[in-house]
Amino acid sequence: MNPSFFSKKSNCLVKKYLSLKIFNALEHQKTDSGFTLAQAINSGIKNSDSSIGVYAGDAQSYKTFSLLFDPIICEYHEFSKNKKHKPDISRLILPSLDPEEKYIRSTRIRVARNLKGFSFPCHISLSQRRKLEKKIVSALDRLKDDLRGKYYSFESIDEKELKRLKKENLWFQKGDRFQDAAGINSDFPKCRGIFHSFDKRFMVWVNEEDHLRIISLERTSDISSVYNRLSRALPTLNQNLDFSRDKTYGYLTSCPTNIGTSMRAGVHIRLEKLERNKDLLHDLVRTYNLQIRGTGGEKTKIRHAVFDISNRQRLGISESRIIQNLHNGLLAIIKAEQNL
Repeated sequence: MNPSFFSKKSNCLVKKYLSLKIFNALEHQKTDSGFTLAQAINSGIKNSDSSIGVYAGDAQSYKTFSLLFDPIICEYHEFSKNKKHKPDISRLILPSLDPEEKYIRSTRIRVARNLKGFSFPCHISLSQRRKLEKKIVSALDRLKDDLRGKYYSFESIDEKELKRLKKENLWFQKGDRFQDAAGINSDFPKCRGIFHSFDKRFMVWVNEEDHLRIISLERTSDISSVYNRLSRALPTLNQNLDFSRDKTYGYLTSCPTNIGTSMRAGVHIRLEKLERNKDLLHDLVRTYNLQIRGTGGEKTKIRHAVFDISNRQRLGISESRIIQNLHNGLLAIIKAEQNL
């Protein structure tokens, strides 16, 4: 294996920064759990259309392979390693975005977390994964009030419940080819599952791309409500689970694009006029440091003028600032839609 294994068509960041000198320095390095450079870059080699092309097998990957990870992180996040990531999940009260609910269909905020002492999903063993699932479910059982709910194991769920979860979009599928090449799909669906609150406004995916995907959601435009629910849940989970975190890079995740807050906060919003004026929409998105995805998520098309708009920045910014930026950006976007 050597850097020439990347496709000539590939423009991924791992190809850009994996010089022969760095490759030779890292080729025989391993983390304490045995994760190697070959495993880290396999997804980028197998998928010529990867944009990043590298995954972390554990928290130590970020230090063991820092010669590769650091420049990728600095370019993607426009972040200097001299900075420190400072979290802030304080409660927010923000004015209503869309009181008549003419534009925003739903709001969803999620964060990713991995536990200390466990390999990340692309390198974890089945026995470790089972132990991890048990630990997470025990912590979820301690949630109270409106966060209380039930865990559904993918291994033991009955067909009726499975159909319901899929119909209500609470289920997660086996990872895509990028994740598959990284090893994240190993042993699927064993030791996977989802937890959702009884009111279905709070949800946790267990052993997907990261150990936990913690999600707050509503079919409203009330960003404060969705965010504050998440900010109530996280301290409770922090008391019972020890999350992997770095002073510089914040919360560490399988994919280096998600480090920092590991937060993606977004809405589904219908913009019939701006769909016909996409240059204006893209200008607004850039101004407020947001990003657009297809109606069905990443790498999907826009359908019926419904856009998925979310924060672009995750590292070097606090959670509360992400929400404030999103709120300001959406206000500007809705105003532009109304004025066209």
